[in-house]
Amino acid sequence: MNTNLKRTLLALVPLGVLILLLALDISIFGADSILGASQVALLTSAGVCICLSTWLYKIPWKQFEAAISAHIGDVTTAILILFFIGAISGTWTMSGVVPAFIYYGIRIISPKVFLLTACALCAVVSLMTGSSWTTIATVGVALLGIGRAEGFSDAMTAGAIISGAYFGDKISPLSDTTVLASSINRVGLFEHIHYMYYTTIPSFVLTLLVFMVLGLTHGGMESSQMEVYTSTLAARFHITPWLLLVPLITGILIWKRLPALVVLALSALVAAIAALVFQADIVREIGSAVTTGSPARICFAGVVEMIYNSVSLETGVPDVNKLVATRGMLGMLNTVYLIICAMCFGAAMQASGMIADLSRVLQPLTRTRAGLVGSTVATGTLLNGIVSDQYLAIILTSNIYRDSFEKEGYEARLLSRSVEDSATVTSPLVPWSSCGMTQATILSVPTLVYAPFCFFCILSPLMSFLMGLIGWKIHQKSVKNS
Repeated sequence: MNTNLKRTLLALVPLGVLILLLALDISIFGADSILGASQVALLTSAGVCICLSTWLYKIPWKQFEAAISAHIGDVTTAILILFFIGAISGTWTMSGVVPAFIYYGIRIISPKVFLLTACALCAVVSLMTGSSWTTIATVGVALLGIGRAEGFSDAMTAGAIISGAYFGDKISPLSDTTVLASSINRVGLFEHIHYMYYTTIPSFVLTLLVFMVLGLTHGGMESSQMEVYTSTLAARFHITPWLLLVPLITGILIWKRLPALVVLALSALVAAIAALVFQADIVREIGSAVTTGSPARICFAGVVEMIYNSVSLETGVPDVNKLVATRGMLGMLNTVYLIICAMCFGAAMQASGMIADLSRVLQPLTRTRAGLVGSTVATGTLLNGIVSDQYLAIILTSNIYRDSFEKEGYEARLLSRSVEDSATVTSPLVPWSSCGMTQATILSVPTLVYAPFCFFCILSPLMSFLMGLIGWKIHQKSVKNS
């Protein structure tokens, strides 16, 4: 048997073990598999890779240790960013910023523009929170009820909700997948987001146009169901346009191109101040649950609690309770845990040479710009179906194609964008993936039923390939190696 073929087949063994373990994890734990079971699968598969390599290739342990240290070192900034994202999740919600966005957004909903508005509203909320899952589980569930009342099919409404949520998640600096895709490919967070605009904005505009046409051809009655949400939010929070200064200041900081950590830290600080100014009662309520004493002491405890801990408020409406529940810094630990374990697996595969063995099979497809981008997008999409997790799909696709992009002289941001255009947005289209199962469970709509209406998730990889084909805003930074 050809030596290269033997090495390729051997490289498939750890990947096969990972797929098998993930399939078992998901069948047993469901969406909760990312809370620990997937991490065990990653570490076990990394162990298989290391054992095979030390046995057959005589690769010393120190080589793996060095690779693991280097890979984890590469994502230290991403881990810090994730913790700040957790802080913003708490401060933006408890200060009333996120409730204000939802409150004002909900008030513009009407039957003829319902699908368009649902998609746009989910996009805004997801952009502000950085979480498609939270958006779908809160605003999405509410919008699904409105859609039913107005005569829209659950599949169509779910498609609008998921399309908007994943658009916002994809370009939000608060999104863990966005942070992961940029950091693992060594691209600045805001540089990565800005470069994604060239494929993401056209895809989203087309998506909105489709939903607008579908809405205009639909007749229905006005629904007052959302009044429950707006009145509840208004009763619990002090809703005022002044709260919009927080995202405005954040936008200015981003426009000034300050480092991501600085932007996120300052944004959390401004939101914390806004919480003390506009939601003093809520801050005191949170603080009094953990300490007693002077008002200043209680307010200090409340601010610290909303930054680092999971916080929930009682509003009298269970769905609104979910809407204003936050994760804080502690809520990011499972994602950090997953990233570290994924880095260990990626480092083992790279140090053993198995990533190179797998990428060698794909080399004939990467000799043209369109082929390189197309194969990257196809791999990211397929890996969602194989490993059933968007984080793993992002990491594995990046590792497989990094050398090819560098060899062909293309910027790393093209790789990070291609990965997000595929691995991130196609994840809810796979019924057995963590995202597909979660969204189907939350919305009570089977994945294969809503998938045809997730226009943004379908258009994004196609748009990425189209841009790769025509070469718009794609530059080679060096002469192609012969």
